[in-house]
Amino acid sequence: MTTVFAFIETFKGVASPASWEAVAAAKMIAGAGGASVTALVFGENASAVASQAAQYGANAALVCEDATLAQFRLEPFAALLTALVNEHKPVAVVAVSSSRARELLAASAADTNSPMLSEVAALTVGADGKLSAERAVYAGKVISDVAVTGGGTQFVTLRSRAFKAATPDASAQAAVTTVAPALSEDQIPTKIESFEEEVGKVSLSDAAIIVSGGRAMANNPKDAPAGTADAAVWKAQDGFAHTIQPLAEALGGAVGASRAAVDAGYIPYAHQVGQTGKVVAPDLYIAAGISGAIQHQAGMRTSKVIVAINKDPEAPIFKMARFGLVGDLYAIVPAITAEVKRRLGK
Repeated sequence: MTTVFAFIETFKGVASPASWEAVAAAKMIAGAGGASVTALVFGENASAVASQAAQYGANAALVCEDATLAQFRLEPFAALLTALVNEHKPVAVVAVSSSRARELLAASAADTNSPMLSEVAALTVGADGKLSAERAVYAGKVISDVAVTGGGTQFVTLRSRAFKAATPDASAQAAVTTVAPALSEDQIPTKIESFEEEVGKVSLSDAAIIVSGGRAMANNPKDAPAGTADAAVWKAQDGFAHTIQPLAEALGGAVGASRAAVDAGYIPYAHQVGQTGKVVAPDLYIAAGISGAIQHQAGMRTSKVIVAINKDPEAPIFKMARFGLVGDLYAIVPAITAEVKRRLGK
């Protein structure tokens, strides 16, 4: 029976929630041609994650918990994926478009001389089983229609939150098969010595609600403490911590930022949204003090609801916002936070 692979990305033995979107897309592709969905889980705790994948719609799973796959390294992951593609010849391999998955699928597509569609926002399966897709290009200003014309396995990476994960079924089960690694440790040139991890409360990529601050965060009316070398930077950092963060926490969301805010040193790069940062598609995106440069729009224009807060009524961000508030973010955001807390009883 033909199958569609869904790659389940994990970290420290826990599946990325976005991976269930890949299972949903794989199920859609499989359903069009009467195929099954096979989850691919590599690394620590893979068998347990495979059982979880079954709850989201996977019919089967191929797992490998070898020590060479404990941490993500392209060489062993790509070698194993390529070996499984050559053996099982799936209709497609689907993953959500994280930096790791993009690298992995591109490598295996090249190894197998197969077609690849990246950053896909919508998928259609033709009568012949070939995929066509919509994807954003030119910083999101143009939607491009692309289609697979060649043969072989079709590799697809999905734009985050473009596909809705299925409601999990706790009773669902999948046939789990353990596979051997493709490379031994002495065949892998890359070695990982350690990680420097920055831990946040909510993942920016997975967040349903994001509150972002921009260059205008430096307009914080609060005085910098005596001896502060760069008052603008201090005031902006204080603004993110005491103005943006409380609203994000009250809404159960994540904190984002424009490139201008990151480049100015107001907040770490991990929070950057845009063409050179993270591409997000939350249900609600609140842009405070962000003018809306094309590069920023490229990272958040597919948000379902955009709220813009800016002193400048001509700021480009208002052209794409559903709701716009013209005024000082340091007056507006705390007022919104207080009202959210009141309504939610926090």
